[in-house]
Amino acid sequence: MIMIAEDPTAAALLAVVPCYPVPSSGGSPALDALRGSRAGHGLAVGKDGVMLILRRPWLALDAPVTPPIAAYLPYGSIGSPKADLRCGLIPGEHLAAILDHFRAALPNEAAAFILWNETTNTFAVDFPAIDDATPTRLVYRPPVCEPGWHMVCDIHSHGRGPAYFSATDDADDAHATKISLVIGRLHDPAGPVMAARLCAGGMFLAVPRSPFSGDNPCSLRAPSATIFPPPSTTALSESCSWDAVETERKC
Repeated sequence: MIMIAEDPTAAALLAVVPCYPVPSSGGSPALDALRGSRAGHGLAVGKDGVMLILRRPWLALDAPVTPPIAAYLPYGSIGSPKADLRCGLIPGEHLAAILDHFRAALPNEAAAFILWNETTNTFAVDFPAIDDATPTRLVYRPPVCEPGWHMVCDIHSHGRGPAYFSATDDADDAHATKISLVIGRLHDPAGPVMAARLCAGGMFLAVPRSPFSGDNPCSLRAPSATIFPPPSTTALSESCSWDAVETERKC
C-alpha cells in the first residue's frame, strides 16, 4: 500500500480527518462508519462536491463545503445535507432562566452555557465565572466538562444593544463545535432578539430556527445570506433536524 504521507505527524492528522471518495454504485463501509460514529469528522468527495461529515455525541452534521466539481469524476453523489441534534431540542425553561439571568445583569453583558449529559440525556445551565463585564464588553471562561457532559450552546448577551456576532465572537468560535447564540435588546417590551449560528469545522452555519423547545420568547434574526453553497433542505431523521444547512463564508 502506498503511504499517503511520509511524515508521521502528517499521516496521523490525515488519519484523524480522512477523505473518502463516494463510490458510483453500492455502499461505502468507510463513509457508513464515519456517519455512524459517536465522534469524528472527515470528508466525502463526490461528483457533486465535497461534504464535511462531522459527528459529536450531541450533533450529526453533513454540510457541503464546495460547489459541484467541474471535472468529470467517476464518483457517486455526496447526498443531502443535514444538521441533526442527537441530543434533541433544549427545554424552553432553560432559555427562560437564562433570560432572567441576563436581565438581572443589565446594563452589563452576561453569559451562559447549555450542557448535555449523554448518559442521562439531560440538559443543564452553567453560568460561568465572569472576569470582566460592562455594557459593551464581556470576558468569561468556558466550563470544564466532566466525563459524559458536552457543551452544546455558548450564549452571551448584548444587554440593551442589538444581537450580532462581533469580530471577537468570530475569533472565539472559529475552532469550536457548538451552537453560538447572542441575545440583545433585553429591555425591549416586544421581547429580546437572538442571533444564532452553528460553529463546526471552521465554518459558521446559519440555523433557521431556535434550538429550544416550546414558544420562543426571542425573535430569531433571519439567517445570514448564503454565499456558498446554495441553501438546501435537510433530510428528516429520528433526532431533531433543523430545516436547512447554510454556509456563511468568513472573510
